[in-house]
Amino acid sequence: MSVIQKIRDKYAVVIVVVICLAIVSFLLQDAFFGKNSLIRRSTVVGKVNGEELEFSDYQQMIKTTEDRMRQGQNVLNDQITEQARESAWNQFLSKQIMESQYNKLGLAVTDEEIKDQFTGKNPSPIVTQQFTDEKTGQFDRARMQQVLASINQDKTGQMRAGLLQLEDYIAQSRISQKYLSLIKQAVYYPKWLAEKQIQDNGQLASISYVSVPYATIADSTIKLSDSELNSYINSHKELFKTEESRKVDYISFNVVPSAADTAAALKVLFEAKQELDTISNTDIAAFINRNSDLPFYDSYVAKSALMVPQKDTLLSLPNGAVFGPYYDNNLIVFAKMIDRKLLPDSVKVRHILIATQNQQGGGLPDSIAKARIDSIERAVRGGADFKALVEQYTDDVRSKPTGGEYDVTPSTDFLKEFKDFALEKSKGTIGVVKTLAGYHLIEIMDQKNVGQAVKIAYLAKPVSPSRETDSKAYAEANEFAAKNRDWKTFEKNIQQNGLNKRIADNLRPMDHTIPGIGQARELVRWAYDAKKGDVSNVFTFDNNYVVAVLTAVREEGVAALEDVRPSVEAEVRKNKKAAQIIEKIQSPASLEAVQKATNQPVQTADNISFGTPFVASLGFEPRVVGAAFNKSWGTAKVSAPIEGNAGVYVVKVNAFQPSGQPQDAKSVSRVYEQSLLSALDQQLFSVLKKLSKVEDNRGKFF
Repeated sequence: MSVIQKIRDKYAVVIVVVICLAIVSFLLQDAFFGKNSLIRRSTVVGKVNGEELEFSDYQQMIKTTEDRMRQGQNVLNDQITEQARESAWNQFLSKQIMESQYNKLGLAVTDEEIKDQFTGKNPSPIVTQQFTDEKTGQFDRARMQQVLASINQDKTGQMRAGLLQLEDYIAQSRISQKYLSLIKQAVYYPKWLAEKQIQDNGQLASISYVSVPYATIADSTIKLSDSELNSYINSHKELFKTEESRKVDYISFNVVPSAADTAAALKVLFEAKQELDTISNTDIAAFINRNSDLPFYDSYVAKSALMVPQKDTLLSLPNGAVFGPYYDNNLIVFAKMIDRKLLPDSVKVRHILIATQNQQGGGLPDSIAKARIDSIERAVRGGADFKALVEQYTDDVRSKPTGGEYDVTPSTDFLKEFKDFALEKSKGTIGVVKTLAGYHLIEIMDQKNVGQAVKIAYLAKPVSPSRETDSKAYAEANEFAAKNRDWKTFEKNIQQNGLNKRIADNLRPMDHTIPGIGQARELVRWAYDAKKGDVSNVFTFDNNYVVAVLTAVREEGVAALEDVRPSVEAEVRKNKKAAQIIEKIQSPASLEAVQKATNQPVQTADNISFGTPFVASLGFEPRVVGAAFNKSWGTAKVSAPIEGNAGVYVVKVNAFQPSGQPQDAKSVSRVYEQSLLSALDQQLFSVLKKLSKVEDNRGKFF
């Protein structure tokens, strides 16, 4: 007991401190790493006027959009994914921005309105499109009512989900129409303003003027300072607004096949070519599909449609002859002439298909399908209406609306037996052909331009970089990246070694592609995580390796001088030249005085209209046009010096005359209102978006 008491006396304070530290550590752990931690990564991909979009919700929106864009296909590539992300984001923006407007105005769509869009006298165009009869092209109200009545019997719930989606789409369309109607009703061009416009445009002016071009003062004589340039930017901020972007310079080490790679490809190709020389036409398809990167096309191609290198040489080959090797893009090719014959380059046919049973379980048993097509053939030969039989019997829904008609060419993708019959039989022939789809009754209706067509087999191999070639390019890129870890060294070695530097400017946070590289999302993300002057490690993209340096970081706001220096210098230099010219001219009493002071001639211009800022001899000079109609000067006085786009001008009006274009105020108002209404449809959402507070954080997640 005495030992225990000693421990208590000696270590009590220590134990209390340890317990306190444990409690504090636990609390800090929850604060910094718990669900609601201070440093927990945000899952918000964006905000609009304070409304957040969670990453999980955004992902679901993207998936829904991808499914719609694929339209039942299994293909999903980077381009579709990128488009789906943008579409889903724009959908979120539109919903938040527009719903805010609807709520402010108290706009809504009632259940009765939705019902009326289905059952009213004037159904929604969305509804009529869904229930249009394919035969008549008219709205099928009975079919719509039948579908609506059967929804409760659908145990899967798919029909109800589809109806709810359709109703939501109609509701969005209706409320949008209401909003646009309110906005458009506010468009008004008053009569007094139209009359003023008519008055202003009712005269044409003839002027004399002296032009002193800015080019008469050498650029080298105008000194510019950064403070002057920055002052100009600050005074014209609206002209220099910029969005967030990055600029990178990069070196690309391309993986290009070497001479040894080409030799290896040729060796394989020549070995296969020995068999190509002797193989029979019956075995050629299997051989080509087994050995060539260009699959065998078991059909004829019209001479005019043959689009390959060495076309004339190939067309002159006798049957069985082989030509090559030649290059076709990145392929080395041997071509063998299989056969040639005279075929029309275009054939119009019509057919009736009776489908036979397939792996999916559709169609009729073969014997029943054959009996039916034979019966239809007898009816056609006996004078029956072909189109009526198509409407009644054909299983080809694609050609049913056109009476079973198709246009067939030697290069058209049709089932082989169908295509061979269409191209090789004469006009007026009627016959039955069996394909994988079933039995076809085909009639040749017309043929055009019979000419030579050829069947050619292509033995092709790509020249691909070997592993050694690829490794060599990577080693060069890795060495460059290791030796150039700062911007200054990066630039110095590029110049010393004569490397081809490329520039990727104005990279936005959600960009996925870079010209010259292609898909390069990793590089874009790096540019937004790096600091100005940082040099990247090696990026791997398809057949090249890239090393980049971040050369500019632009935040949203007013552009920095270094990014807009050329345009700002041009404007400030022009203003300084204008000040010098105006000081020389001062307040002229006549054009002759200006001519004497500037050594520039007096010139004339006619038919100047107040509504047109162009002068035939001067170009775009709205200030000169405005001065010509300044009442305080009229025809008695010369104008003050005018700072124009190309120089400084002094103007004197010689005369005014009627324009000869009578207008009425109603027409002028109507034209203006129509132009504004048209602009509203195109620009209204863009304006509302600019007025909203949008925060886009997607670049941190993708």
